Amino acid sequence: MTKTAWVFPGQGSQAIGMGADLYEFPEAQSKFEQAEQILGWSVPAVCQDEGDKVSKTLYTQPCLYVIESILADLMWEQGQRPELMTGHSLGEFVALYAAKVFDFETGLRLVKRRAELMDAASEGIMAALLGFDRDQLEQQISQTPDVVLANDNNAGQVVISGTEAAVESVLANVKSRRAVKLNVSGAFHSPLMSAAATEFQQALEAITFRAAHVPILSNVDPTPVTEGIVLKDRLIRQMTGSVRWREITLQLADKGIDRIIEIGPGKVLTGIIRRTCPDIALENVSSLAEIPGREDS
Repeated sequence: MTKTAWVFPGQGSQAIGMGADLYEFPEAQSKFEQAEQILGWSVPAVCQDEGDKVSKTLYTQPCLYVIESILADLMWEQGQRPELMTGHSLGEFVALYAAKVFDFETGLRLVKRRAELMDAASEGIMAALLGFDRDQLEQQISQTPDVVLANDNNAGQVVISGTEAAVESVLANVKSRRAVKLNVSGAFHSPLMSAAATEFQQALEAITFRAAHVPILSNVDPTPVTEGIVLKDRLIRQMTGSVRWREITLQLADKGIDRIIEIGPGKVLTGIIRRTCPDIALENVSSLAEIPGREDS
């Protein structure tokens, strides 16, 4: 019997026009309307903005959350049932919603606050490295204050985060096939986000996390759990902690997962996962037409 995991992408997967076939879909209308009341702006309008408004953190995170949540709802309605769930950074919020840890509105209000805090962050930078020597990278990070491994995506792709001087120092001393500074407002998933994380914790503490209907692997701890209090504690640590995606992928394989469905725009996560676990079957659901079991798919 096939064992399936759902994974939800985060910032970096957004694209102009994403979710377009959902905008006029009756079953999605209530979510878009509810989101507009909470956000004060229209998700479809932002996603269709030709000036790439959707790539500004303030808008990216809520838009991804809303569209991925709608797709997850439609997956449930078609009788799809995963054994495990996880999400990359922002995607973890969608996993929590999809697993019934909190309702749509609660999750969106949390994401809205998170996006505001992260958009306002101005200290530090992030950079992606591809094709590098991991031992050399880890040695440089350990020897350089104010820089951390922010995203450990797979053996050949990571993101570092920290002060500009620290990140520049690591880039100068680690040989890599490619190094790219990311267009983000601050040093996400690093101690430089501590002030924002403290503010966000206040919002989180007011929310009750229910037990997940499906075990979730968190970014800061890749072991699957369902207990709401544990998932909440892990989410509190997420803004300053590393996204341990390589370990998450290995855990999925260890738990017998042989099929992974990436639910959301693009194919970023399936590309990353393929490098770590090439034998796992990978699928994408980024539109209405790609939902298994739908008559119009």
